[in-house]
Amino acid sequence: MNSITYRAAGVDVDAGNRAVELMKRSIRSTFRPEVLGDVGGFGGLITLPQKGYKQPVLVAGTDGVGTKIMLAIMADKHNTVGIDCVAMCVNDILVQGAEPLFFLDYIACGKLIPEKIAALVEGVAEGCRQAGCALIGGETAEMPGMYGENDYDLAGFAVGVVDREAVIDGSTIRQGDVLIALASSGLHSNGFSLVRKLILEVAGHQLSDRVPELSEQTLAELLLTPTRIYVPTVLQLLPRFTIRGMAHITGGGITENVPRVLPAGYAAAVDLNSWQVPPIFRYLERLGNLAPEESYRTFNMGVGFVLVVPQEEADACLAAAQSLGEQAWILGEVVAGNGVIYRAS
Repeated sequence: MNSITYRAAGVDVDAGNRAVELMKRSIRSTFRPEVLGDVGGFGGLITLPQKGYKQPVLVAGTDGVGTKIMLAIMADKHNTVGIDCVAMCVNDILVQGAEPLFFLDYIACGKLIPEKIAALVEGVAEGCRQAGCALIGGETAEMPGMYGENDYDLAGFAVGVVDREAVIDGSTIRQGDVLIALASSGLHSNGFSLVRKLILEVAGHQLSDRVPELSEQTLAELLLTPTRIYVPTVLQLLPRFTIRGMAHITGGGITENVPRVLPAGYAAAVDLNSWQVPPIFRYLERLGNLAPEESYRTFNMGVGFVLVVPQEEADACLAAAQSLGEQAWILGEVVAGNGVIYRAS
């Protein structure tokens, strides 16, 4: 009987080694001074920054890219979803005031193609560079039979640090505080099961199509726009302003994410006329005949991140965010009540 190899079972160890070689430069480009060691260890090593923390608290967050990956596979464009993966994690830990320190990724695929994996990791590395955190490890698993030959999934987690006395938990939020919105770059990484149904099935589009009312980009380029990373902006605002709470607008939209940071008895009064919702969201609403409550609970509607600041600091904080390159505006205010109250001024 001939010997049956691991490769014959569908797992190519040599391809995995080639993928590691291709991604080394990308990984090293993310290293912070605190990183110890190099690529290829069993565990990533990193020290805490020497910033005089009195009581450093580690903050961790984990997430994936979701079914947006299916569009990346269909479009054969794999170098942006890694940014999404990092963004979904670092924006979450940023909410509590943490500076992201490091990130680890996990890629599972049906067939390991080194160039494809390297493109995915380059996207992760770009997200880490934007967030200022180090990519200190990861795992790539070739799993034939579990995934189709062209399929893969991508997930990861980030760990950051904040001084205990500087943790932001929303507990100091008061009535009259102002909500400042930071614009999203588009759909980010949420609602894509509905997006695919509406764009590909209901409208019958191909990803190579262009819809003039939306953009000059192809639908693939538009829909795969990476999630915005808010870390550089917010870390510069934190020492300058009294930021009492923050919310990352992900799955659940404004409706479910802003109340997560509000103390009991308080609501977010959102002014629907304070911003122009990007065309892609209105287009999806029309395709699906979506009720407003469905839209604002599924998509970010152009709002990627929310800051809660005292009224007397709102104008200065807004101007500072804008000076840092953010499209930002006054979204509303904190009032007595529960949940989110949508108003048209």
